[in-house]
Amino acid sequence: MKTLSATFERFGGVMLLPVALGLIAFVLIGRPSTWMTLTVAGLAMGMMIFLMASGLSLIFGLMDVLNFGHSAFVSFGAFIAASVLAWFGVWVSGGSAAMNIVALMAAIAAATAFGALAGWAFERVIVKPVYKDHLRQILITMGALIVAEELILMIWGGAPIPVPRPAALTGSIVIGDVAIELYRIFAFALGLVVYIAMHFALNRTRIGLLIRAGVENREMVEALGFRIDRLFIAVFMAGSALAAMGGAMWAGYQGLITTAIGSEMMILVFIVVIIGGLGSIEGSLLGAILVGLMANYVAFLFPKMSLASNMILMMAILLWRPFGLKPAVKG
Repeated sequence: MKTLSATFERFGGVMLLPVALGLIAFVLIGRPSTWMTLTVAGLAMGMMIFLMASGLSLIFGLMDVLNFGHSAFVSFGAFIAASVLAWFGVWVSGGSAAMNIVALMAAIAAATAFGALAGWAFERVIVKPVYKDHLRQILITMGALIVAEELILMIWGGAPIPVPRPAALTGSIVIGDVAIELYRIFAFALGLVVYIAMHFALNRTRIGLLIRAGVENREMVEALGFRIDRLFIAVFMAGSALAAMGGAMWAGYQGLITTAIGSEMMILVFIVVIIGGLGSIEGSLLGAILVGLMANYVAFLFPKMSLASNMILMMAILLWRPFGLKPAVKG
């Protein structure tokens, strides 16, 4: 068993799971064009979920905060992006690709900036008084989520809001029998850029070193004279901003949003964090890709099981690795 485990790790370990899942799906689906379309859709979906989940993973790993209000930033990000896109009007639907991209970038930037500012206020007012008390954290952040949803209901109303997609990203690229949506390519590319930036910041900068050290052993970092609490606000703001960015991208992906978007995404986000392992960006990426691929493959192969597919995936992984696939903390 140890030899088998060592061989598995030598050839990539848990990072091979998406490949294995893809190969199994390829055999079951049988049609390469359909498999490729579902795979690209799953990767794009996974990258958008990664944006929302990575911040939550870091927040819990470093700050030990169970933030059930994290999805409120997803909701606000989605609605703010929708409003900005609607305000730009002809810039979104016009024939100029440059104008389309400017409008989309403005919407994503507005959602991300709001998420960062709202994260600062959320941490200072709501989270700070309940550090190290998980029960109160759950109660107060769930309450904050309810308040956020009511604020959205008051500002934007209860009717579903259409989210215009920039004209430059409404088409598809056709390669043989495979049609790949441009928006999904953009979503995957954005998620990949964010992951690379986060990986560089966490592994190649002094602040990143302190954050990773704080995730593994906060007390030791403080004993060395570093004010780890000063990183709390920055990490919380970054995590909230990423959630809002993910919400903005998800809004364009769905095309129609309601006030329940945050509550709906909260389940997927927590599944990804649990699967990937607490405090791990690599784990969040791996978990998000697995969830995205699983959701698309199962929805095509076994439609009646689509709602339960990610729960089954989470249970199977936790039975195999109780702390997740690539946890930064193990207790």
